[in-house]
Amino acid sequence: MGVRRLVLVAPRGYCAGVGRAVAAVEVALDRWGPPIYVRKQIVHNGHVVRDLESRGAIFVESEEDVPVGARLVFSAHGVSPAVRERARGHMTIDATCPLVAKVHAEARHYAARGYSIVLVGHAGHEEVEGTMGEAPDHVVLVETVEDAERVQPPRPDRVAYLTQTTLSLDDTAAVVEVLRRRFPTIEAPRREDICYATTNRQQAVKAILGEIDLLLVIGSPNSSNSNRLVEVARSRDIPAHLIDDESEIDETWLSGVASVGVTAGASAPESLVDRVVSWFRRRGVDEIDTQDADAETVSFRGPVELRRSSGAS
Repeated sequence: MGVRRLVLVAPRGYCAGVGRAVAAVEVALDRWGPPIYVRKQIVHNGHVVRDLESRGAIFVESEEDVPVGARLVFSAHGVSPAVRERARGHMTIDATCPLVAKVHAEARHYAARGYSIVLVGHAGHEEVEGTMGEAPDHVVLVETVEDAERVQPPRPDRVAYLTQTTLSLDDTAAVVEVLRRRFPTIEAPRREDICYATTNRQQAVKAILGEIDLLLVIGSPNSSNSNRLVEVARSRDIPAHLIDDESEIDETWLSGVASVGVTAGASAPESLVDRVVSWFRRRGVDEIDTQDADAETVSFRGPVELRRSSGAS
């Protein structure tokens, strides 16, 4: 293997919303013991899910799969009002990322004012399903520039757009450019919806591409923000691969490669980065550099249901 150098991209890994959601399940397990039910994956990372399962968390596809009266955690991706209504027989803990909750609030705000809402996002993603559920009669989904060229909002004179929080910055900008051209009076949220962590991780990857021959992104296949990091590198002709952990590294990728960048999506714990670094160390790579970056200082309070239970104000 010709790899001589690893470059650890920063920032990487857990964002504040992911850390908050995972901690919510851990606190619930510590406080009440298992089982604690979680609707869908708490975050999109298989390692995190399996670890919580080993502690007594039970992941279900639907709130209807949970025994009446049981404790049920809503994932970081958020849920629609219809899900909340169906879950009224349970003791719910809402671990929705506050930045996703912000998009939900924007959808309700624009719908109440009679706007057609164009939501830029990926069909079938849990975050998108939850946001659309806030105002199903007002929201239309677009995924691509081509969709943006074709979309026909019910109120073309009164349009607003929102976005999923984990999109590609470049792709979203191209879609929004089309929407602004087609609907010159379109309104936008006062602060962009793509979250700080998604933005920071994509910009960090862009900054490192001139130094590396290959990028490895640690994240599970269903992690939207992790997939976007792969796309950022490939769009600039740097080979990139998404890996769940070091066991998925294919040594044929490393042929002719001297420098490898390593980053992690916002739902991947730092322990997985350590495992990948150890994999390279065992193969003789000892030059390991970390990209300089300002520390991320965003933090969120835990779910209100857990604060109430602990007696916190």
